[in-house]
Amino acid sequence: MNQALAQCPICQSNLEITKLYCRTCDTTIEGHFQQNNPFQQLAAEQLAFMITFVRNEGKINRVGEELGMSYPTVRSRLHDLIRALGYEVGEEEEPAALPEEERRAVLDALSKGTLSSDEALKRLSSKS
Repeated sequence: MNQALAQCPICQSNLEITKLYCRTCDTTIEGHFQQNNPFQQLAAEQLAFMITFVRNEGKINRVGEELGMSYPTVRSRLHDLIRALGYEVGEEEEPAALPEEERRAVLDALSKGTLSSDEALKRLSSKS
């Protein structure tokens, strides 16, 4: 069975469902029907991106690796997808900066070898 088109292939306007058909009893219903699936309005590329995003558990870096895209490009595609679904993109949150004294202490411990690089990254990226 073919996937229903959401946009007119000629003028790109949204298509409206006006006919429903039952194969079992050969019943046809005509009228104006609302689309209940918001994903039907997505372009094939947006749907493929969304599937990749979900498969990678929403981790932008992993999505970027799989698709060969930079972090900003993945974020831009995600924002396009959010808008296409009819939502507004939220404002980016600025992470709280680690106080300079603590940051230096972490870097010193890393350079002395008393702190692993993984632990240093965790401490430097955590919010204070």
